[in-house]
Amino acid sequence: MGQPESSLKPKDIENLLRKAADSLKGNSKRIFIAQTIEAYGYGGQSWAEDNLRWNRGTIRKGQQELISGIPAEERFSNRGRKKAEEHFPNLLADIKTIVEPRCQTDPTFHTRRLYRPITANTVRNLLMEDYGYDHEAMPHLRTISRKLDVLEYWPRKVTKTKPIKKIPETNDIFNQVLLEEDIAVNIKRE
Repeated sequence: MGQPESSLKPKDIENLLRKAADSLKGNSKRIFIAQTIEAYGYGGQSWAEDNLRWNRGTIRKGQQELISGIPAEERFSNRGRKKAEEHFPNLLADIKTIVEPRCQTDPTFHTRRLYRPITANTVRNLLMEDYGYDHEAMPHLRTISRKLDVLEYWPRKVTKTKPIKKIPETNDIFNQVLLEEDIAVNIKRE
């Protein structure tokens, strides 16, 4: 009696190929996909798109890399939303010129924080009025608030420091100081 015949089923092969591709990243993933398509032969792109859920653009990019031997440039820095400063180069400087004169330091002098008694909405309105920013193109209120945080202008109404309460011995202390001064002046005269 021989061993039972074992063979891979097509779905098992597809799952294996999909998992292998998912474990790779970037150039190596695209090269693997291109080699798989090449091994399949004619109609491999359609088969891979339908059964393995691989993107045709990725397949073609991998095939070009496989033929040329040169990996495609990964332009990660070109992806995503650009910062508000890229659209408005003077935005941070304009915010500083609006907020800086109104800032107050921590009244207790325990920290070096700058507090602004001005809201992000007011800053946004002043940017539109005084600096000519367009209402439609202007960054949203939340963006202005984040830029104020980046510039370390903290939102808080600054209260004046409250004087330390007078202790009962205060008058006695000052009377003693005055007495000592009088004694020192009299000694100098003699």
